[in-house]
Amino acid sequence: MGKPDLKSAFLMEQMKQHIGTDEGKSLCKKIGLVYQLNIAPKKIGVDEEIYVVDLKKGEVKKGPYEGKPDVTFSFNDNDFMGIATGKLNPQIAFIRGAMKIKGSLSAAQKFTPDIFPKPSKL
Repeated sequence: MGKPDLKSAFLMEQMKQHIGTDEGKSLCKKIGLVYQLNIAPKKIGVDEEIYVVDLKKGEVKKGPYEGKPDVTFSFNDNDFMGIATGKLNPQIAFIRGAMKIKGSLSAAQKFTPDIFPKPSKL
């Protein structure tokens, strides 16, 4: 029995392309942090898929970061999509327990919907 496809997998593919654009390159210069995203189909910590959004090197890849990311986020697929598309406030998600953060809180605050391609590009 295979894992269900995450809605966020499509967004991460879009992010790979977005990061190579001029807009994506300017994000890398502005933010310069490494985010590891642990995205679960339903429940945090269960069957998570791991992605790394490396805004130092300018790449997005599947699998854990080799080394220590600036911040590791854990959320379920729906909450991640809500945050990435600006429909769910990251602070509210954190307070509700819908998102877990490990690492630098100041780096975490730079993780906003602005780093993702706009929905019109999705």
